[in-house]
Amino acid sequence: MNKHNPLSKSGSLLERAAQVYDYMPSNAAPPVPNPAPELLPPENATAPAAPGMPVPATRYDGPTVIVDRDKLREAGFIVPNGPVTGISEEFRIIKRQLLLSAKGNSRQGPLPHGERILICSAHPDEGKTFCAMNLALSIAAEKDNEVLLVDADFAKPSILSSLGLEGNKGLMDALADPALPVENCIIRTDIPGLAILPAGDQTNADTEYLASSRTAEVLNRLTQHNPNRIVIFDSPPALSASPASVLATHVGQVLMVVKADETTETALRDALSLLAGCDHIQLLLNGTKFSPTGRRFGSYYGYGE
Repeated sequence: MNKHNPLSKSGSLLERAAQVYDYMPSNAAPPVPNPAPELLPPENATAPAAPGMPVPATRYDGPTVIVDRDKLREAGFIVPNGPVTGISEEFRIIKRQLLLSAKGNSRQGPLPHGERILICSAHPDEGKTFCAMNLALSIAAEKDNEVLLVDADFAKPSILSSLGLEGNKGLMDALADPALPVENCIIRTDIPGLAILPAGDQTNADTEYLASSRTAEVLNRLTQHNPNRIVIFDSPPALSASPASVLATHVGQVLMVVKADETTETALRDALSLLAGCDHIQLLLNGTKFSPTGRRFGSYYGYGE
């Protein structure tokens, strides 16, 4: 137990986080620590859109990324169409709460811009990218939704490099160049329902570009022709880079990754204050193996037995 972050040993992991930080949890147990995934490099030839993928207003005619399922498995990520595992079950629970807020139901309406979800942490190396990628892979398996994973960590982008891909034009380029449609920067994958938007070229004015009036227009284009698309932003750490606080004003949901025994209460409260531009923030406790109820997700399907 972290002496700076004393969580009680009763209730779920996210409920215990909420006891300290007064935030509503997403009722999900944490994933494992953050390894780096690898994917096969994209093919050079232009490929048709994978089944279930959207046709944007301005069609992207670049390569389709071919995902190496074995590399995903080795890195501890969810494998599309693979067996049910503890990790896949955890993210099934996490995504259900987020999708409910994004789409609404008979008892409650959708959150404004709830389809935009920011994944953040207080400091680096707390598992935010691992959580963002697994969440994207899990949502891609939905029958009624597709997902766009956006690398919004502009100073230190990691989505493309962790997938073993080359650099590409991305979100920051579309913000800086009004002549560049953001749809042209989207990379399709061979996983139905999953696409990637890279961070783009680095700039010392990333926060200023995000705060400009053009940002709302660019982000609206990501979903205006794709009402079933969920957009996940892998944000820079809130206490390490200023873009996170600006991004929070453009999304409907924030999922704050809290690393067990490392993220202090003071750091988390400071980070949450910077993300106050979003009204709906939930905590995800990451990197712990303790479960007071003894639950072992995935074992019911034979995993881990």
